[in-house]
Amino acid sequence: MKIKIIKEPIKKNELVAMANEKFGNLVKAVVDVRQGIMAIGGELHADEEVVLSEECDSKREDTWGVNLYPLNNDSDFIEFDSMINLKPAYGNRTRGIENPETRKKIEEIIKELIIE
Repeated sequence: MKIKIIKEPIKKNELVAMANEKFGNLVKAVVDVRQGIMAIGGELHADEEVVLSEECDSKREDTWGVNLYPLNNDSDFIEFDSMINLKPAYGNRTRGIENPETRKKIEEIIKELIIE
């Protein structure tokens, strides 16, 4: 499956279809918190980050990897876990996302871009 850059809202059922094609229950996504966009559908978060960088001029400090579970609701929908989140130079020393403001921004962007 080709990596898609999401700038306009998509329906959650599209995520379900993507999950079924690859991992079964999840879709990997990378969110650019500066531009309010995301890339989905990659095998690795790193691949999606590269596409955002090359096609949308995203910067490393603005991109964060998450896993989306389209069949889950609310707090179980987004998992903040990715190797690309290891960014000691930007104050993030884990695979999670330590800054609560960044997490909130990611949640807001995903809520805008993925609709029922």
